[in-house]
Amino acid sequence: MRVLCSSTLIGEFFVIGFAGLVAMKDDSLAMSTVWWVCGVAMVFSVLLCGMITRPGGVQLGWALQIGLILSGFFVPTMFFLGAVFAGLWWASVHYGRRIDETKARWAAAQASAGPDAA
Repeated sequence: MRVLCSSTLIGEFFVIGFAGLVAMKDDSLAMSTVWWVCGVAMVFSVLLCGMITRPGGVQLGWALQIGLILSGFFVPTMFFLGAVFAGLWWASVHYGRRIDETKARWAAAQASAGPDAA
């Protein structure tokens, strides 16, 4: 799960950064608002990469996704991006756990077969 979730968070980092650059061209948005919304989201997404395997890491990831959706009140584009990222986060957590379970079963089968079964 660590690799899949971390990859999603790094992808979010880049997309949010590029979306922020595009949003700055909108005259109805203050540049400082865009920097704060996008900058904070980018920092949290990178920090979460290192915390994903710790207790509460997945829940903090959900908090980030909810925060991204709510940031749409400041930068309207973030409503759409936040919803897409929440879907990606769900898929990362769901399929990441499946991958971890499969790897654990495979490792257990290899261990029970003994060193000769390689």
